[in-house]
Amino acid sequence: MKRIPVLAGNWKMNKTPAEAAELARAFAASLGAVTGAEVVLCPPFPALPAVHEAIKGSRLGLGAQNIHWEKSGAFTGEVSAPMLAGWCTHVIIGHSERRQYFGETDGSVYKKIRAALTHNLVPIVCVGETLAEYEAGKTAEVVTRQVRGAYKSFTAEEAARTIIAYEPVWAIGTGKAATGAGANAVIGINARGAIADLFGSAVADGLRVLYGGSVTPANIVEFMAQSDIDGGLVGGASLKVADFEAIVRAAV
Repeated sequence: MKRIPVLAGNWKMNKTPAEAAELARAFAASLGAVTGAEVVLCPPFPALPAVHEAIKGSRLGLGAQNIHWEKSGAFTGEVSAPMLAGWCTHVIIGHSERRQYFGETDGSVYKKIRAALTHNLVPIVCVGETLAEYEAGKTAEVVTRQVRGAYKSFTAEEAARTIIAYEPVWAIGTGKAATGAGANAVIGINARGAIADLFGSAVADGLRVLYGGSVTPANIVEFMAQSDIDGGLVGGASLKVADFEAIVRAAV
C-alpha cells in the first residue's frame, strides 16, 4: 500500500538558536512548498521557538528530540509534552543515543509514547541493534523486543498514530549504512511483524517506518525503492541544505 513518506532531520546537539533559525529559513525556502512527503526538522530544545518562527507558513513540521513522560514536577532538566504542544508536531523517542548515554529503556519509551499521544504529538519511535548484537545475529530478537516493549498496552488506533524509525546503531554517524534490502527485511519482518502480532495486519501495513543511519543523497533512492521503507530519519546530512534538499526531493 502507498504510504506518505516522512523525512525527518535530527540535528542532535548542534546549532545555536540563531544558527538553527538560519538553517530552518533556508529549508523553508527550498522545501517549504514540497508536497508528497512530510518534512520535519528536529533541532535542540533551545532552538525550537526560533525554528518554529522561521518555518511559519511553510509545510515543514517541527519535532523535538525527546520528552519526559510526566506533565510537570520535580524533574530538573526535563521537558514535558504539554510544554511542546503548540510548538511541535512530532517528537523523537527512544533514539539509540538516549538509550546508550541516558539510560532510556523500553519501559520509558512506552511511557513517553503515551505522553506524546495524549498531547497530540506524533512519536517517531526509534529501534535498532548495536554492533555487538548485529554481529551476534540478534537483530531480529532486539528489534522485535524493542517494538513490543514500546507498544505494549496501546490500542490499534493509538499505534496507527505513530511512526517507527529503524536505526541500526552501528550505522549511526559511522558512514556505514545498512543495505536497502537488509533494512527492508528487518523493517518488514521484525518491526511490522511485531506490530502485526500486536494490532493486526491493517495497522502494520499502514504504519510508516523510516530508516536511519548514515542516510545520504547517494543512498536514499535505494532505501526508498524498498517496499517497507517510508522515508528517513536523517542525521548529519540534515545539517547541510544541499544534502537534505537532495534527500527530500529524491524521496518524493
